[in-house]
Amino acid sequence: MERTLFERLGGIDAITAVVERFRDTVAEDDRINLKFLRTDMPRLRKMLIDQICEATGGPCSYYGKDMKATHTGMKITEPEWNATVENLVKALDTHKVAEREKKDLLGALGPMKADIVGQ
Repeated sequence: MERTLFERLGGIDAITAVVERFRDTVAEDDRINLKFLRTDMPRLRKMLIDQICEATGGPCSYYGKDMKATHTGMKITEPEWNATVENLVKALDTHKVAEREKKDLLGALGPMKADIVGQ
């Protein structure tokens, strides 16, 4: 039986470390950090951890709003989406996440793009 992506990523501790690095990388990125100025960052951290944990087959449940409702009015552009994905990849690379797991995680999160960009 193959392990879940959650397990292959290293579980909740590894996901938490990646999310924290991602948060810090986004804060340093002038292309997108203004979009996060009014964001409750501790809440965002928790929501991202839960969302990634759930999306990868972990024991967490995401109870936040759906992505369309969350991003309505933010007018996120394609370049901002790409910058955000780049920052996630940097965080994954910092924590030496293997290519297969990186690809699988990006594949799990990618479908959210339609509900985020342009809302």
